Amino acid sequence: MKTETYGERVIEVADSEIELRALYGPPSEIAARKCLHRLDEHCRYFIERSPFLCLSSAAADGSADISPRGDAPGFVRVLDDQTLFVPDRLGNNRIDSLRNLIDNPHVGLLFLIPGIDETMRVSGVARVVLRSELLDECAVGGKTPRSGLLIEVREAFLHCAKALRRSKLWAEDYRLMPDQMPTLGQMLVDQLCLTTPVGELNEMIDKAYREKLY
Repeated sequence: MKTETYGERVIEVADSEIELRALYGPPSEIAARKCLHRLDEHCRYFIERSPFLCLSSAAADGSADISPRGDAPGFVRVLDDQTLFVPDRLGNNRIDSLRNLIDNPHVGLLFLIPGIDETMRVSGVARVVLRSELLDECAVGGKTPRSGLLIEVREAFLHCAKALRRSKLWAEDYRLMPDQMPTLGQMLVDQLCLTTPVGELNEMIDKAYREKLY
């Protein structure tokens, strides 16, 4: 354990797994054994019904990134019990995840299903596919994704509901109406000191949402 300062506070920082185990204790037998090395029928069922996932990656220098991915349930294709295919839909062209995976192919996925508090965690290694019939098969409205991720599954397991139940993610408790948050246009104008009028930027964003989902 290391002692450091954060402002005027003194904090003790863990620097070994032994310290963490002394604090948390061992996992239950079920928690320790539940990690699979392939996708069984329950994993497949969950993934095929999920419309949303978070994708984590890391650059060659270890800096981490996480990115949302979403579409109609089944947009992530389960090709077999060791392989997933994730089409890359239109975004902001930063390609943070794709750049990372060129240098460091290790990837983590967290699948969510609206109304279900359990989640599905998958980790593996990914290749960025630029040409394949797999891409053609993921076309929507005649528009084929420019790339996709072919992921070799190394680990998969269900994650318990505690985090989502604490957060009441699917309940109405913390749901905000649009007028309770600044618009994306307003936040970008403030953050980037843009001279573009907020209303004009909001219209551009709304137009992109309407016309450039695929």
